[in-house]
Amino acid sequence: MLMRTDPFRELDRLTQQLMGPGTWSKPSAMPMDAFRDGDVYVIAFDVPGVAKDAIDIDVERNMLTVKAERRPTARSEQAQMELSERPLGVFSRQVMLADTLDTERIDAEYDAGVLTLRIPIAERAKPRKIAIGDGSRKQLNA
Repeated sequence: MLMRTDPFRELDRLTQQLMGPGTWSKPSAMPMDAFRDGDVYVIAFDVPGVAKDAIDIDVERNMLTVKAERRPTARSEQAQMELSERPLGVFSRQVMLADTLDTERIDAEYDAGVLTLRIPIAERAKPRKIAIGDGSRKQLNA
């Protein structure tokens, strides 16, 4: 159901992780899983430490865009940073969705640092039986 358009996307994601925090103009990638579960397509994004209100989900035509911003935690002025490994900044992922998905009925949930989107398979894409006629056709009068 997903359509890959950039074969170097994974290499870009790894490079961005090593290069530092993302910005709104050049966000870092976020890991994701995607699978079909019956008549629903499920996409799960890892966004740990991100507040629910810092996540933005958009669909334009068949392009799904998820952006999230992990902000620094509040510290007192006396606090001295000893170690900082958790990436901060903006994270984004764009996914081209197939025409067989119903983008009007996307359901989003956020729990334990995982954003889960459920996208139903469109009715027109589901298998259906076609009735076979008995061979008699009405003739049109010219």
